[in-house]
Amino acid sequence: MVEPVERSAERGCTTIHFTNTIHIDRTVGDVYGYLKDLENTPDWNWAVDETTKVSDGPIQVGTRFHQTRSVPTTSSEQLQITALEEDELIEVQGQLATFDALLQYRIKPDAGGTLLENEVDLTMPAGTRLLGGLVTKRIRESVASNLNDLKMLLESGI
Repeated sequence: MVEPVERSAERGCTTIHFTNTIHIDRTVGDVYGYLKDLENTPDWNWAVDETTKVSDGPIQVGTRFHQTRSVPTTSSEQLQITALEEDELIEVQGQLATFDALLQYRIKPDAGGTLLENEVDLTMPAGTRLLGGLVTKRIRESVASNLNDLKMLLESGI
């Protein structure tokens, strides 16, 4: 796990950057296939209530999803797949609660399973800049907990 870093961004905003890594005892194809369908997110992310694909056709770059969450507050979010590399990378951009988000999932073979690296950039609005140091650790730990839930779910045979 990499320690979070806060970076100054444009217009007085602050970007939180961190990376979590986890080994999953499933094939690269299994992990990639499950993760790229964002409709699976509520199964392993306790803060998300529902994620629905709103684009027609197969999941590909440009596919959009609508998501609702109840933590930290009730919110409605729009997400878009911005990069896909078969069995290697899933990139998602959009809104997570009050944050502009860039999420990257890097997937690699590892000791008979898969190494999943989740890199997160969250840009906080200028009004929350001073709170960044207080919430950064909590967000990183929450994301790590979600990835552990994903690991347990996938290893259970989903």
